[in-house]
Amino acid sequence: MSSPTAEPLRPLSPDEEKLVRALGQVMYALPRLIDADMVGDRQLPLTEYTALRVLSEAPDRQLRMSELAAACQLSLSGMTRTVIRLETQGLVERVRSEQDARGWNAVLTDAGFARVEESWPSHLAAVRRRFLDHFEGIDLVQLARAFEQVGKADRADRC
Repeated sequence: MSSPTAEPLRPLSPDEEKLVRALGQVMYALPRLIDADMVGDRQLPLTEYTALRVLSEAPDRQLRMSELAAACQLSLSGMTRTVIRLETQGLVERVRSEQDARGWNAVLTDAGFARVEESWPSHLAAVRRRFLDHFEGIDLVQLARAFEQVGKADRADRC
């Protein structure tokens, strides 16, 4: 938000405009492309892979449903649908939270851990082909820092 005393807005330069528009295209296309590659390889869809990956990295391979949803950039209802699909495949279990009996945790099963390990090569290949291979000669550390700053600003705005 801008305040009345803020300096006037200046238009985007042509390079800034090009970057903003390209980023919009990447944000839309990249998840769809990676998902299509993974499904084409007969692996997990990206949303399910991401949920399993996040759980595989969590303490005791479990997270509260709301934390899992936030980590996967999904709504709680979207995460619930995803976890139900994974639960029917025996890859995840939902259990009552020990800290709060009203809450639910998603817990990665051994079969779920094996499935994420099986899908990892397909995900890696898709990420390299669809994303990383396009950054030759670009300082990835600096780019990652810039992306992290945008992410931190988003988290700060939500708090």
